[in-house]
Amino acid sequence: MTLAALIFDVDGTLAETEEVHRESFNHAFAENGLDWHWDRPVYRDLLKVAGGRERLRAFAPNTSDAQVAALHAAKTAHYTRLVTEGALSFRPGIEPLIEQARAEGLKLALGTTTSRANIVALLGGRCDWFDVIVCGEDTPKKKPDPSVYVMVLERLGLPAQKCLVIEDSSHGVQAARGAGLDVVVTESVYTGGDDFTGALVVYPDLGSVDLDRLRRLRG
Repeated sequence: MTLAALIFDVDGTLAETEEVHRESFNHAFAENGLDWHWDRPVYRDLLKVAGGRERLRAFAPNTSDAQVAALHAAKTAHYTRLVTEGALSFRPGIEPLIEQARAEGLKLALGTTTSRANIVALLGGRCDWFDVIVCGEDTPKKKPDPSVYVMVLERLGLPAQKCLVIEDSSHGVQAARGAGLDVVVTESVYTGGDDFTGALVVYPDLGSVDLDRLRRLRG
């Protein structure tokens, strides 16, 4: 079927956000008097758990719900500050691909389990580029559960066969495939070398990828 929509993950896909998330968690720990510190190897392992609150619980199972909520709120505030200060930019090829899709009349969507606050911090006024945004507040189930992508399809009003997902993680690939969607992977700092079984193709980034190339992948 003719490609009618592109659906993007956010963290690691639109931008290398995970390093800023990690730094923000460490700021939150320090200001709350905790001696926790997540270095890159620790954080890569924690990324196997989807969702910031869920990672906190996986790291410190005895932490109370109230403390988890407070730490996550502090982390989000630091993330917003760092992004506002210019800590992030789009990954190679992302903005040209979005511009081409908009020019050619494709619908655009975000399917992510990150929070709406994180999306707004990253995109600001560019949120209106997207016809549909489904985020962590919209579904209680995290990737690899397919519910986030099922919801995106419902809101787009399109069959899976007319859409293509851009992801960076194995959990994202599983979620998209579970919703019947084709997936292209752009590896991020924390997902390089992961198992992306089910993806159409794996790119280091989208710097040389345009819509015509994506259409050819789908036959």
